[in-house]
Amino acid sequence: MAYKITEECINCGACEPECPNQAISAGDTIYIIEPEKCTECVGSYDESQCKAVCPVDACVPDPDKVESREELEAKYKKLHG
Repeated sequence: MAYKITEECINCGACEPECPNQAISAGDTIYIIEPEKCTECVGSYDESQCKAVCPVDACVPDPDKVESREELEAKYKKLHG
């Protein structure tokens, strides 16, 4: 399941450099996560780094983007070769 950034985002930018897939970028008012690139950090870390560093808990699983661990691993391999 890809993560998303909620409206609670304070636009601090702490999450962007932590994403191993470069899925996070600045939006107009909050940061956004490209679901096509988000692997919940599967393949890189044991936990989602955006969630780990967010000071306001604005990085949450997106219930509209449910994926199995196998699908996340395949996405990671596609992104990183």
